[in-house]
Amino acid sequence: MGHQGRHGHEFLEFEYDRGRLRYANNSNYRNDSLIRKEMWISPLMVQQLQEIVEESEVIKEDDAKWPKKNAFGRQELEVRLGKEHVSFETAKIGSLVDVQDSEDPEGLRVMYYLVQDLKALIFSLISFNFKIKPISV
Repeated sequence: MGHQGRHGHEFLEFEYDRGRLRYANNSNYRNDSLIRKEMWISPLMVQQLQEIVEESEVIKEDDAKWPKKNAFGRQELEVRLGKEHVSFETAKIGSLVDVQDSEDPEGLRVMYYLVQDLKALIFSLISFNFKIKPISV
């Protein structure tokens, strides 16, 4: 997801491919720089990611009636599960109010909650892998 604003092009991006999970966050607010993290995840974590996506049933959705990208930004989601491949694009969703006001609130809600679940899981993995403070004994 991202937008072009007074601080330039800002975005948050996650990508998973063949065991490798990549994260990028570009925020120019207060002169922050691009943050990139990359890690390898276990087959068990891959299975968990797949289950989250499958259980959401997002692959059954259609983004034709979702809000189009605009000046506030956009969100994209691309999913490949086995032989199935879907790609969605919508305006940046700020809250559930944006979802409720859309022409397809049920479908957009599926995508919104899936993205929230994936973000929470991935931020937990990043935090666990990159911010552990050693325990002194």
